[in-house]
Amino acid sequence: MVGVVALVLAVHDVPLAGYLERVESDRLVTRLERDGFILAGRAEESLEAGTAERDTGLAALVDRYAVQEDVRVVVVDSDGIGVAGSDDGVVGQDFTNRTEIESVLRTGDPTWGARPSQTLGTDLFYVSVPVLSGDEVEGVVRLSAPNTLVTDRAASRVRGLLGVALISLAIAVAIAALVARSVTRPLRRLEQATSDLARGDLSTRAPTDEGPPEIRSLASSFNSMAGRLEQLVARQRDFAGTASHELRTPLTALRLRIEQMAGEGADEATVAAAVAETDRLHRMIEGLLALSRVDDGAVGPIVVDAAATVGDRVEYWRPLAEEREVALTVEAPGSAPVDAMPGSLDQIVDNLIDNALEVSPPGGSIVVAVRPVGHAVEIHVVDDGPGLSEADRVAAFDRFWRAADAPDGGSGLGLAIVRQLVAAVDGSAELHESPSGGIDAVVTLPSSGARP
Repeated sequence: MVGVVALVLAVHDVPLAGYLERVESDRLVTRLERDGFILAGRAEESLEAGTAERDTGLAALVDRYAVQEDVRVVVVDSDGIGVAGSDDGVVGQDFTNRTEIESVLRTGDPTWGARPSQTLGTDLFYVSVPVLSGDEVEGVVRLSAPNTLVTDRAASRVRGLLGVALISLAIAVAIAALVARSVTRPLRRLEQATSDLARGDLSTRAPTDEGPPEIRSLASSFNSMAGRLEQLVARQRDFAGTASHELRTPLTALRLRIEQMAGEGADEATVAAAVAETDRLHRMIEGLLALSRVDDGAVGPIVVDAAATVGDRVEYWRPLAEEREVALTVEAPGSAPVDAMPGSLDQIVDNLIDNALEVSPPGGSIVVAVRPVGHAVEIHVVDDGPGLSEADRVAAFDRFWRAADAPDGGSGLGLAIVRQLVAAVDGSAELHESPSGGIDAVVTLPSSGARP
């Protein structure tokens, strides 16, 4: 830290002399310009009356100011002829060959700068202001001094800065010791938390209320990682427990039916029932595996045309819908690119249409709509079924949840899979009541490129 402070001070002070010279120049210009206008206001009446050369009060004011501020003062009339000044020989002298005076007489605008002076034998720093009477330029007041006036003041400030730099180095040494202690302590605690996590303590967290902002940010990131890891492990444990519990019932039913087939002789109804239970078990296992793959987060999102995908899936389901006497229509723009996990949009649309077909009565209708909304795209699947209560519409996304009057064969994982697939790309899935009293299943996905 001390070395950094020393380097910063060195890099800072090298160009500082030039900067201070500019600052001193600006400050001196501002002050001299202000004083010049004060003198101009005093000289205005005399110049307008043509009595400036005999104005002893103006001459006394010019002399007093020149001594007090250590500058030279020249007052000229509208012809550029000196009428008052702090030096001998100014009165009656022609100053029109001085560019700083000629410019003000011509334009009526103040001017300042530096130029070589043959009289002083060095560069001259000057500020010239007009003596105005209304819009008329009655004369000019020029305040000047050797340019060393500016450089000397800058050098004085540099010497003061050098003292400040030495004091800063001393303070840096003291602060470095304190900072070192304040940084190493939270780092040691973060190291301890890392070791605890490595040993399997998923509840460990690093302190985020001590140390510099960088250490606090690192501790917050560590805690987020530990929390996510704890959540993933808990989810996997919950998955294993739930799967074991829910798979027990269809497996038991399958065994009983097969035993019945063996004991009573195989008939078509019993075989069909066994096949149905087997299919249900297969769908449940596939659903659980799909949820597991989403939880892993092993793959990232890709760009998918929601309009094209929805159109394809509607055509796939149309024969079954016609067989059940349900009108299946699609409303979609020409293109609607969204971010989605690979293969997920097909699965999302299939699950929603499958659910809608299960509850749609003969003569009913299902509308699948794709609607761009701001930076997102909404996919609606609207049916004419009996609908669900508000509580059931929320619970329907839980794993293995099934409505009391749901048809046999469902696994209760379809909407859970939909929710996980859309959540993987920061989307959302909701069930609303449709105008006919059925369900309006709404999936919202970010438009391509809209995700942070």
